[in-house]
This record gives sequence, C-alpha cells and structure tokens, in this order.
Amino acid sequence: MSKILFVIDKIELKYFEFNKLVTNFWLIKKFLDNKNEVFVTTIQNLSLKGDIAFAKCCETFVMDENIFYKNVKNEEEINNFDIVMFRPDPPVDIDYINATYIFDFVTKPRIINSPRAIRNFNEKLHSIYFREYMTNNIVTSSLKDIEDFLHEQKEIVLKPLNRCFGSGVMYLYEGDPNTRTIINTMTNNETTLVMVQKFIPDVKNGDKRVLTLGDKILPYCIKKLPSSDDFKFNTHNDNFIMKADLSLSEINNFTNVAKKLNDMGIYMAGLDVIDGKIIEVNVTSPCYFIKEINSLYSINLENEICNYLLTENLLTL
Repeated sequence: MSKILFVIDKIELKYFEFNKLVTNFWLIKKFLDNKNEVFVTTIQNLSLKGDIAFAKCCETFVMDENIFYKNVKNEEEINNFDIVMFRPDPPVDIDYINATYIFDFVTKPRIINSPRAIRNFNEKLHSIYFREYMTNNIVTSSLKDIEDFLHEQKEIVLKPLNRCFGSGVMYLYEGDPNTRTIINTMTNNETTLVMVQKFIPDVKNGDKRVLTLGDKILPYCIKKLPSSDDFKFNTHNDNFIMKADLSLSEINNFTNVAKKLNDMGIYMAGLDVIDGKIIEVNVTSPCYFIKEINSLYSINLENEICNYLLTENLLTL
C-alpha cells in the first residue's frame, strides 16, 4: 500500500466529487480501489518549517462508487508520502512558482510531474524544443515582428504564454482590419511576450491529444473538434471528441518527444497536434480524457496509468 498526495487546483477541491471529465478523479478513485491512502491539497496549503516541507491535506475515501474527502486538514510532512501528483492548473503565476519552490526541499517521494521541470517548462514557449515537429513560429512582443510574420505566413495564431484551455488564443489573417488592435491587446502594447504560430487550416478538423507516459506514447488518441462558433476546441463533451489514429511517423516522432520530456522529469504530458505538427505541450495538469478513451477503446486507461505510477522507478528532480 502506498501513501499518495495529490496537489490539485482549488476549484477541484471546492467541487470535489467523481467528475468523469477530470483526470485526477479517475486516478484517485483507482488508487483508493487498490487500497492506497490518498490525500488532496492545494498550493495554498503548502508550507516550509525550516527546511522541511509540509502540506495541510485531507484524506479521501470511496463511498457508493463516488470519492469524497474528510473535512479535516492534517498537516503532513511531504517526505512521508510515497508519490506526489503535482497537478495544479495554470496560470503559472507567482503563487504557482512559489509552490514549486517548496518542492525543492522534498527529497523522498516520486513527484509527477517534477515541479522543478514544470517551473522550467512553459507549455507554449518550450514546445520549441521540438521545433522539427512544429509549424513556423516566433515568440515576441514586437508589433513589427508580428506584422512581418503575418505578412510571411498570411494566417497566424497568437497565444498568451501562461494560460490554458485555449483561453486568449486569437486568429489573424493578413488584411484583418483589427490586426494592430489585436496585437497590441495580446502584447499589452509591446510589453508582454506571446507565442505566434503559423495557422494550420486543418484545425477545422480538430486537433489530436497525444499522451505520453514515461518515455512512451500511449496508443490511445482522441481528436478534439472545434465548435461551430470557434476555430478551436472549447467545449469538453462527447459531441466534440472522437477517436483518432496515430500515424507511424507521429508515433516515431512523438516517442522522441516523450523520451526527452521523461529525461526532464515530465512523465505525463499531452501533446496537442494538428496535421502531424505539435502546437503545444501540456505538462502542468494534462487532461488524459480517460472517460472518452475508456468508452472509445473499451479499456480502463486509469489502470495502466496507476500501475505505471506505482511500479516505475521514477526520478525526483
């Protein structure tokens, strides 16, 4: 039996229940079913006393096939856990960064993903580590640079560097009368860096979520479809999710990505892919679409993930 701590987002703790859309809840339920002890906390409940890291956390339990937590916070030394699942949602703001510093003083548990690795990896910007598998892109706050890039590429997408779930992503085409307004808004008048990527027209057919686990690519893949009023996926329900296949080149290419991420201490990631090109690498709290994959593939993906987390000799970085 293992003692496991989940660092989750505060909104997840507020509405804690078995939410089939949330990866954490599937994993917590599976760990509990296998007789492990599972506790939950949030970054606001982390602390240091001297050089010892603590978490005020709540013990979880199963009742009537649902999961709950005891409404009592116990202060636990983080080094006393066997596994820590570090999965707060973005934005990666100063509070998030400070939480990763707490884990610089944690030495014993396996931590997935490594807070230090997450701190050093921006999900938009550091996807450029894998630029050979990406579309053309720049990172800049310069109006002129973005206008020049738009002129070269004809259609582009602008992304804030520290947000998630497609929030704040904008599309621009050459000749758009709102070009300067959108660029200045996105860059806070040339003071904030943004990721700018060549627009991939095949986005109309959706983007794939390719899942890494350790140094491998999982063979299960879904495609996230855009809604009728947006060019990107923005509604998490079955109407906008379908089964997808991975090509041999995608498997080969993205296995290289998984190996590099794994070496960095990022054992679980979700690659967003359009037309074989990576547009983003999700490392903070990647959604594994367990409900949908289980239904589409007739498997129990949570079993495979939890078995890996309990048995692999993961590094703590």
